[in-house]
Amino acid sequence: MMDRAALQLILLGVFLISASSGPVKKKQNVDIYSFYINSTVTSRYATTVITSRVANTLNESQEIQFEVKIPKNAFISKFRMVIEGKTYDGVVKEKEEAQQQYNRAVSRGQSAGLVKSVGRTLEDFKTSVTVAAFSKVTFELTYEELLKRRLGKYELLINAQPMQPVADFKMDVHIQEKPGISSLEVKGDLSTGDLGNAIKTTRADKDAWVTFYPSRDQQTKCKSCGENGLNGDLLVTYDVNRQNPNGEIMVSNGYFVHYFAPSDVPRISKNVVFIIDQSSSMRGRKIKQTRLALLRILSDLDEDDHFGLITFDHEVSLWKHELLKATEANLKNAKSFVKEIKDRGATDINAAVLAGVDMINRHPREGTASILILLTDGDPTSGETSIEKIMGNVKKAIGTKFPLYCLGFGYDVNFDFLTKMSLENSGVAQRIYEDSDADLQLQGFYEEVAVPLLSDIQLKYPGGTNLTKTSFSLYFNGSEIVVSGQITDNSVESFTTEVIAVSKGSNVTYQDTTIVKDPSEVPPENEGFMQRLWAYLTVKQLLERQVLLKGQEKEDEKKEALKLSLKYQFVTPLTSMVVTKPQEGDVEVADKPKEGEREEMGERAYAGYDVDFDSDISHFHPPTLMHFPVAEDYNVMHFPVAEDYNDHMIDFPLPTYGSPTMHTITSPAVQVHSNRFLVPVVGQSKPLCFDVPVPHKLRLLQDSASEFSMNGESLSEQNGFHQIAIHYKTNHHLIISTRSISYRNGQDNVEISWGQELTQHNRDGVSLVVLKNEMNVTMGNIGVVIISHNKDGVMFLWPAIWEYPKDVNLTGVLGKSDISYVKTKGSQTATLKIKDKEVKTSLEAVSDYRLPSAPIQECWLVPFQAVMEAEISDFTITQL
Repeated sequence: MMDRAALQLILLGVFLISASSGPVKKKQNVDIYSFYINSTVTSRYATTVITSRVANTLNESQEIQFEVKIPKNAFISKFRMVIEGKTYDGVVKEKEEAQQQYNRAVSRGQSAGLVKSVGRTLEDFKTSVTVAAFSKVTFELTYEELLKRRLGKYELLINAQPMQPVADFKMDVHIQEKPGISSLEVKGDLSTGDLGNAIKTTRADKDAWVTFYPSRDQQTKCKSCGENGLNGDLLVTYDVNRQNPNGEIMVSNGYFVHYFAPSDVPRISKNVVFIIDQSSSMRGRKIKQTRLALLRILSDLDEDDHFGLITFDHEVSLWKHELLKATEANLKNAKSFVKEIKDRGATDINAAVLAGVDMINRHPREGTASILILLTDGDPTSGETSIEKIMGNVKKAIGTKFPLYCLGFGYDVNFDFLTKMSLENSGVAQRIYEDSDADLQLQGFYEEVAVPLLSDIQLKYPGGTNLTKTSFSLYFNGSEIVVSGQITDNSVESFTTEVIAVSKGSNVTYQDTTIVKDPSEVPPENEGFMQRLWAYLTVKQLLERQVLLKGQEKEDEKKEALKLSLKYQFVTPLTSMVVTKPQEGDVEVADKPKEGEREEMGERAYAGYDVDFDSDISHFHPPTLMHFPVAEDYNVMHFPVAEDYNDHMIDFPLPTYGSPTMHTITSPAVQVHSNRFLVPVVGQSKPLCFDVPVPHKLRLLQDSASEFSMNGESLSEQNGFHQIAIHYKTNHHLIISTRSISYRNGQDNVEISWGQELTQHNRDGVSLVVLKNEMNVTMGNIGVVIISHNKDGVMFLWPAIWEYPKDVNLTGVLGKSDISYVKTKGSQTATLKIKDKEVKTSLEAVSDYRLPSAPIQECWLVPFQAVMEAEISDFTITQL
């Protein structure tokens, strides 16, 4: 039995999500005297071991932390600690078993530890242990991954951030490739500045070595380094020789792997249709970046390619009704169309994708490859909104004839839906992160599918069993198809592969036979890698297929993935690693992050692989959402004030979740009695909403720390607000009414009228931009937008939040950002569980006046108190 004083460290098969807090200050009296990273790549399969040796130099015991970042695509396969000569190894168990241990620990009042998702490519592993006075601890973490070939290169990403300069820091990379290494390059943050001199590369025919041994002084002198030492990535990219067009086949100890990436194949001209979401949620930087990316992509089309452009909101717009050849004249006209794409309306994904399918089906071209690319940033909100029906319609229309690639822009998008729809139609889904390089992300994805070489690829392996995926719709230049499996007869002397594909309308066959080596001839270091590669790839594909399967088939594949995860000690969404620690302490939970879960979310919440986030998780847009196009792009009217006013205009992308947005109950035959506030909920397609009777004066938003507040006044029997006041610090006061806008800051008094040309003002942390029927306001680090509406001849205002940092504690009617619910029953009427209380509700349709087009949206109507946990009187004020 386990010692009662032992602590269980549980590494579950999903990760907790947390915002990266940046470099941690160097801890006193803790000396990381050795930090080794050793990565061995054998035939694209990388095994990386991180070893940290730490000394407690205090004369009393203290907690020592181990924190490293690993690639998101990797599986942790080993973790151990060595303390005072005793080794504590981790053991992978089924997730549910470890979950029970976690629950028991929580019931004893112990806390949950953290593993974070960090940015786009990394996950953060973190644990700690109490070490006696003047004692040492060794941490060792191993993770494994199959390197993916992208644009003709394999990429090995290694992060180093020990949190302090280390006297003995070493990073060793050894690459072994049977066909030989054709190119090798080292880049990344850790190759900049003086650190570049610490990198050495050596190449032989089939091997390459990269060593990185920076001195303590050098560890503080890279672009992202400082007094806390190294902080950044080293990216090793390479490729292999490809003399055999049949691919590279390796056989070892009853397993095989086949790498297929022919390059001497003529490109296939393509038919590509771009389906672009231009709904209101794409406004601001998203739509600008989409236009920019499309202009670059159009420039990259080959003249024998044919293309189509479709934009959609609540309506579908076709640039042309047929595919056109990518001639210079057609591309020029297409670019003019792209430059005029503007955001508006709701989101009819169903009609848009079906229009794209129809465009390709109506113009078949023999010997070509057809591709659909969908870009959207939200859920379907117009036309057919049932996800299941949309997927059924699209699958039926495409009928396996060509792939659909779905690009999900940002975090508001239903990425599970896009993933499933892509996989059902032989494509993939990829997230486009809302960042300054989103246009480059879009262009980068296109480059990966820009040059199809083969279509309808089928790979056959007589004598092979338990094969990974063997059917692929398209093979693109610069990529690679990888298939692995087991050999049924271990006594065979040779193994044959056959690839049948279509090249420019003609069938082609690649066939090859390789000699099976005697097990005694296999080098000891290569003995087990192929079996583990097969297991890794099999588990990955089984988990990916879960989204497509149902019933018994889904359960069977899940059991198989669990069985392999346990056998090979992989920490996956189905498994957990349990480590015994040498003293009592916290139970820590590390969960494998599901793609798309936000880095900004919850620092102290437990989240399962398919478990909702706890209600105390905050959902925020990234702190920086501003884009500055030059003034020449606009007809700008400047205030005739200080010389330092900025000649740049700020883009204000509206939120689609994060705080309550406001709506009104309206009917042509009924007078307005309430304003309706809509509260978006992450993870649910339908938001909540509640009513506040009019007239009222409300505290809409407040941040005491930055001295920001926004109040609003409504009138009897009228929509929205007739006046909104915004205050910042003690001297900035903005009064917005349906007729005029007044701003004073103790020095200037500025009066603006609605409906005039674009006007802007920037000074002292305050930015005001007034368009025809919209005002964008930034004061400090909080941004809001006020929309002016005219309904039946009556003017009214609507506010919405578009930006605020995650660490701001907002209050007020619009400040609620942590709501979640579980729907227990019903379709049009239902019972929802909100904050552990059951609430009866009904489905209502409301106008979203946060957007100029005021689209109709459905929401679950609940009492004010159920959401705000307070009375309306708690938010009423006497003075604006």
